[in-house]
Amino acid sequence: MTTVELAYKIRRHAIEMTHASHASHIGSALSVADIIAVLYGKVMKFFPDDPKNDKRDRLILSKGHSGIAIYSALAEAGFFPIQELNRYYENGSNLSGHVSHKGVPGVELSTGSLGHGVCVACGMALAAKLDKKQHHIYAIMGDGENEEGSVWEMSLFASHNKLDNFTVIVDHNNGQAMGTCQEALGFTNLAAKWRDFGFETVECNGHSHAALEKALLTHISEKPVCVIAHTIKGKGVSFMEDNLLWHYRDPQGEFYERALKELEVGWNAQCSN
Repeated sequence: MTTVELAYKIRRHAIEMTHASHASHIGSALSVADIIAVLYGKVMKFFPDDPKNDKRDRLILSKGHSGIAIYSALAEAGFFPIQELNRYYENGSNLSGHVSHKGVPGVELSTGSLGHGVCVACGMALAAKLDKKQHHIYAIMGDGENEEGSVWEMSLFASHNKLDNFTVIVDHNNGQAMGTCQEALGFTNLAAKWRDFGFETVECNGHSHAALEKALLTHISEKPVCVIAHTIKGKGVSFMEDNLLWHYRDPQGEFYERALKELEVGWNAQCSN
């Protein structure tokens, strides 16, 4: 499966899962879909038949509210049957709203409290370094998550300890729950801040698979890496793109049908090129 096809399937599953469950965060899942598709399709080492294989790379979704995108990628990669996605958000299901590792092969850590997942990932990178392990640790975080002080404590620690086995990916879609990042707690030049805190920092189009692959394979001796992936919240569905309503709203009725149709049209256009 190509990364483009995987990204399409992640988006389609996300629409269907939020529709059936009346769950939130579709906009966030759509913005991160290409990043996750490239990680699973081109970059990371993983073993669906042996999820705890010590040689696997580790991925922590620090923006845990986008868990539907991870669940979809794992199902498509063969970690568990795709039919399990139909139970998302149901009572008794292991597929909770914020991503959970309990009973879900391939998920390394339950997350949701912003600023925490990326810090645990940093600790995992330090442990791997001390144990002389060769696997890599990736952490995906939201741009609004950069407003958490713990993130900057972590970045100083990672730089100080020369964690070159650690890559932070910022899903820079400029949106969060109640508005834009600038409206909530304005910051400018995010890439410069990560550089100042000691990370090798690369910016790229977060919807270009070639650009993402190149950025995610950046490794610099004795330096952690931060990839600032510029994305669009709600990417792939025109009426959801950069629309605050779709942080919490779930697609029902004509919105559901329109969303699926737009994804299909977009996919067919890519296939014909």
